[in-house]
Amino acid sequence: MAPTDSSLKQLDLNLLGVLDALLREQSVTRAAESLGTTQSAISHSLGRLRIFFDDALFVKSSKGMVATRKAELLRQPVMDIMATVRQHVLAEAGFHPARSRRAFVFAMTDVGELVFLPPLLTELRHEAPHCTVRTVQVPIEQIEGLLASGEVDLALGSIRSAPEGLYRQRLFLNTFVTIVSARNSSIGDSLTMEQFQQMPQVVVSLEGKLGTAYDKLVEEQGLERNVFLTTPHFLVVPLLLERHPDLIATVPMELASVFSNYGTLRILKPPIELPQFALSQHWHPRFHNDPAVSWLRALVKRTFEHYREPKLGKRPK
Repeated sequence: MAPTDSSLKQLDLNLLGVLDALLREQSVTRAAESLGTTQSAISHSLGRLRIFFDDALFVKSSKGMVATRKAELLRQPVMDIMATVRQHVLAEAGFHPARSRRAFVFAMTDVGELVFLPPLLTELRHEAPHCTVRTVQVPIEQIEGLLASGEVDLALGSIRSAPEGLYRQRLFLNTFVTIVSARNSSIGDSLTMEQFQQMPQVVVSLEGKLGTAYDKLVEEQGLERNVFLTTPHFLVVPLLLERHPDLIATVPMELASVFSNYGTLRILKPPIELPQFALSQHWHPRFHNDPAVSWLRALVKRTFEHYREPKLGKRPK
């Protein structure tokens, strides 16, 4: 039986925003954070939703809140409704960063946090002091879905195999360098091709597979190297080199520069010419006209459009 106007009156349309947040976050706490409200308010709204739909909608499990079958059936319609509201209704109202209490979510790697977060948070806290930020690190194949659902506002970084359906805007170019332990006495101020190929190396792959290594463009140059360890985490690499001075790694310049300041490693130019790679921001077409996401994109672009990466340094005397 088709719904009537009287049944529509029983549904506070604000509840759809709560349902959308719960479906995305699968947590009362995170849903409250994303909507800028309290956990008790979300719990109260969930109670009203359960009465209206005559269903539990979410049940507790060892992994957190799990959507029921009815809630899963509602996921796509609710997502479509909220996307329409953001694009065509809220766009008319505009976005006011100084007053907003929105929670922005970024997808980025750990080294992305190192590069992007410090300057970005400075600008956000100045222009949108009541907004909050959350970062997530997810497999590449999940990024499009998270952006489409609104769970993630922007994906920042070098996503070489990002889906073609996403919008992309280049922020700046990055360079790969090779890092070696400051205690490695077998390497001087330059790295020979023989050393580069023979020394045990650490590579980073967000998927944990060598074929999807972040620096796989080394192999694309036709070189074979002695890969000793593959890890999904950038920030562990300098610590490994400090404990195991015979290891080397090829990483983004920003990561190398930060850790070289502590005197634990040195930065060298690889013995082959590696092309620069672009760091970009990615978003889904569904939110292209969302006023908050549009404002956020402009802020990110403005923050990094004049970015200059650090220069290669000399070996300490």
